[in-house]
Amino acid sequence: MKKPWSGRFHEETDKFVEEFTESVSFDKELAEYDIEQDIAHVKTLLKAKVLDDEEANKLIRELSKIREEVKKGEFEWKKELEDVHMNIEAELIKRLGDIGRKLHTARSRNDQVATDVKLFLKGEIKEIQRFLKELRKSLVRIAENTVDLVMPAYTHLQKAQPIRVAHYFLAYREVFIKDDERLSDLYRRLDELPLGSGAVAGVDFPLERFFTAKELNFNKLTRNSIYATAERDFILEFLFVAALIGQHLSRLAEDLIIWNTEEFGFVELPDKLCTGSSIMPQKKNPDVLEIIRGKTGRLYGNLIALLTVMKGLPMAYNRDMQEDKEPLFDSIRNLKNMIKGMQLILNGLTLKEQVMKRASGNFLLITDLANYLVEKGIPFRTAHHIAGSIVAYLVEKGKKLEDLTLEELKQFSEKFEKDVFGILTPEKSTDRKRVFGGTAREEVLRRIEVAKLEEGL
Repeated sequence: MKKPWSGRFHEETDKFVEEFTESVSFDKELAEYDIEQDIAHVKTLLKAKVLDDEEANKLIRELSKIREEVKKGEFEWKKELEDVHMNIEAELIKRLGDIGRKLHTARSRNDQVATDVKLFLKGEIKEIQRFLKELRKSLVRIAENTVDLVMPAYTHLQKAQPIRVAHYFLAYREVFIKDDERLSDLYRRLDELPLGSGAVAGVDFPLERFFTAKELNFNKLTRNSIYATAERDFILEFLFVAALIGQHLSRLAEDLIIWNTEEFGFVELPDKLCTGSSIMPQKKNPDVLEIIRGKTGRLYGNLIALLTVMKGLPMAYNRDMQEDKEPLFDSIRNLKNMIKGMQLILNGLTLKEQVMKRASGNFLLITDLANYLVEKGIPFRTAHHIAGSIVAYLVEKGKKLEDLTLEELKQFSEKFEKDVFGILTPEKSTDRKRVFGGTAREEVLRRIEVAKLEEGL
């Protein structure tokens, strides 16, 4: 089969080259966007008087037919035609002859593919943002049901201080809000139309690029034809944001994996989202969470792969840049499944309230003792030392904090009074943190109401 660019060549393309360089096996995913762009380009060529009304109408009609065939899976893709663009163009030429040959006037595959990917990515960003919003809603619903449930917060994977469980899940909501904001920032930057830049230098025809941008729902135009065809920063930025979302999902997955262990016993995962062992009948494995954690490494790899491809390329377009799509498609597909998997887990999660509460006392309240002494006029560093001495005493005697008498406490400081026992519960500890953003019940309730309003609950 003759290539559209075969005029200056005397030999047929080697079969190995066709197999090695083709991209239609994966970039056919862009077909609907390519056709959307083709139709806008036809309208622009019509305005520029490159096409007449009859030619434009025939092209748009056949492009619309091809789009339906693609949607139904009836369109035949040919590897020897290299990519999605040339497959569609070749079919137009087959159907319309010379009229089909006019479609590529004032256009290069360089500005064409950049436009396709931007159209595709704009839609995917909006969909991922919808996924994240549903995930945040699940977090808010859990928070609303766990306001009065306390648990240990951990630093260095050591018990730190009591918190309300709702406060923990709202923390992840904050994380995913920032991810959503990053996607919005990226959307704003990529919302520039490259079409009309040609291969590298612009085009020779009077294209009204602002008209094309409006047809394709782009907010702005790229301002430099070299830049328009040479950069893939918008893909790299997306891959970074995807990797960051993956990191956040992975950390949440890790928490839930740990909490699900017999040693912690804080949560129970739904049977339908777990798997068993081929050899150990007692096992109930958190495979969904583990796969989320594992696929995060894949998202990182896709980012590093494309960064490596781009790092040494001279301006402007180089065929190496064909390697941008597979990492992009892979990251999008996996990220959406990871978010969906996490939401299913959260929606089916059972929290073991008594286990969490039992784990929230004893040494977790030592900081409250130090702060009590500060309120009695002792400098914090001195109070910290006194509280540390109490811990050493408890460890030596094999006692718990709640076992201490007032007489024992007074051995460490005469400032201790009976009122100290009024603060030594996990609930009282959390409620002393009334600062904005703290874990006091009233503050957590306030944040939940704000979250419900923001998420439309």
